[in-house]
Amino acid sequence: MASRPPWVATAEGTAAAFLGFFRDRGHHVLPGESLVRPPDDPVLFTTSGMHPLTPYLTGRPHPLGVRLADVQRCLRTTDLDEVGDDNHLTAFQMLGSWSLGDYGGERSLLWGYDLLVDGYGIAPGRLHATVFGGDGQVGEDVVALRTWERLGVPVERTTGDNWWSNGPTGPCGPDSEIFVWTGDGPPTGSPASDPRWWEVWNHVTMRYRRHEDGSLTELSRGSVDTGMGLERLVTVLEGVRSVYDSEVFADWRRLLPSGWTDGETSWRIVADHLRSAVVLVGDGVRPAAGGQGYVLRRLLRRALTLLWRVDPGRSLDGLPLPLVTGTLRRFGLPEQGCERVAEVLPAEERRFAVLLERGRRVLRQPRFARPPTEEDYAYLHDTHGLPRDLVDQLRREGGAPGEVPGTGRRSAGDPR
Repeated sequence: MASRPPWVATAEGTAAAFLGFFRDRGHHVLPGESLVRPPDDPVLFTTSGMHPLTPYLTGRPHPLGVRLADVQRCLRTTDLDEVGDDNHLTAFQMLGSWSLGDYGGERSLLWGYDLLVDGYGIAPGRLHATVFGGDGQVGEDVVALRTWERLGVPVERTTGDNWWSNGPTGPCGPDSEIFVWTGDGPPTGSPASDPRWWEVWNHVTMRYRRHEDGSLTELSRGSVDTGMGLERLVTVLEGVRSVYDSEVFADWRRLLPSGWTDGETSWRIVADHLRSAVVLVGDGVRPAAGGQGYVLRRLLRRALTLLWRVDPGRSLDGLPLPLVTGTLRRFGLPEQGCERVAEVLPAEERRFAVLLERGRRVLRQPRFARPPTEEDYAYLHDTHGLPRDLVDQLRREGGAPGEVPGTGRRSAGDPR
């Protein structure tokens, strides 16, 4: 791998290099927006950099022009079951660039190649691309295909993956994905066959609007939307095995001891979920029975479950302050949020402990020796405040009520 320029040695430097590259090419840099979407948005959180820009991708003029770039904090729960592997996170930062009816997909891909190779020092031989191969409604993305072929980057057509939208309706279009080889030796295979190819950057040509009946109509003005995960890019540039081994998680490695959990995967999940919880609280979210607050509650309960398997006395009161301040700073949130984090996390921990004890007492009743019926689930929720997922987890614990099988240790249960 080519050596990295010194100004991309950290996540902050990597983001600054990205913004500087696009600023030099006439892009106005936008401030990041909140994670929390407004009440009329069907999606709870900002899940990608393009999410706040949706109205402008469908034709509304943006007050700051037709070329934009930013670093946007995002949160996704669709990949929650994959958190703990090498490259999936719940809360992350997205590097984004946009052309609102200005330049097209070809220029976007050429600039993307230049930034990765000349800017970040990634050897061209470590790149691979995929393009939309067409379906029953839209033909293959010929422009992207020919651009990659001209650059000498291996490229393959797909039919299912290379199409992007932010929901079942709205702006959408063909997507060209850029992968980087992260293995030790020369690249082998393709992204479809070898997980050492990491997807790092998506370039979407927004040319269509999908309607509720599934039909497509062309937008009056096509746009280009790109997104690249900052934490994943830093990991690739550092040449380490996982995002959890990168500079991004250096403080978590130092201050959240591995002995807090019962293995590396558990440690990664705890670190991710607590980091995400800090971001959510810092962005104004509070635990609740539904909506954004329930996502926060779910993340905290899952982290506590894993912590309490090793040490039932572990408390979030002991979360090191530098982890909170450093996380808020990385995500562009005011450090005054530390006070809210110090209040919210322990309070939710206490509430969860009380709920668990109540659930264990109730589920010891003879009527719950059999699998619960829908009527039982409704009763447990409405009368005792026990959600279905928590009831199922307490039942899965097995052995004596409230113990993890084979350990004799009290468990907090997994609320998922």
